[in-house]
Amino acid sequence: MNTLRTSLMLLVAVPLVALASDKSSAKAGKTAEADCHHPPAPQAQTAPKAEGAADGWKLTRGEPLKGAKAVKLADVLAKPQAHDGKTVLLEGQVRKACERKGCWMELAANGQDKGPGVRVTFKDYGFFVPLDSAGAQARVEGVLKVAELTDSRAQHYESEGAIVPRGADGKPREVQLVATGVELRR
Repeated sequence: MNTLRTSLMLLVAVPLVALASDKSSAKAGKTAEADCHHPPAPQAQTAPKAEGAADGWKLTRGEPLKGAKAVKLADVLAKPQAHDGKTVLLEGQVRKACERKGCWMELAANGQDKGPGVRVTFKDYGFFVPLDSAGAQARVEGVLKVAELTDSRAQHYESEGAIVPRGADGKPREVQLVATGVELRR
């Protein structure tokens, strides 16, 4: 009788313990995801379009570039407020790209390692760039904005190797471009 009771208790207790541990690990996973801004990968990610293997490659993502007004990256970095809210075409070297999903990249004039750059994200997270995009020449078209980041977002970007400029007041601010289309070349 004692063995039967023990067996019945195990049959009930073991699944309950397993279920409880699944819920706690699911909660931990949700907390980690909530702390990280990285979106899930796009559902309908199209295969990259590469051209010109003989002279390097060209990769396009998002919509084709539509011919927005080309603005020099140095001009945007010198006077970002003049371009805030406008659709522009920027060219520059990819200094850094998101190492987790490719959901952002940072453009700098002539690939400078230090100093401000422009963080490029992608409209509605509809496309990403390759994780190894750093060093590529980029042409991006989209809406430019000057944004103040939260300290946690700035620390997150910095943990991924990004350079986040801070104003005289110590608050993290950056120039961002939400791209509708991207061309990368090597």
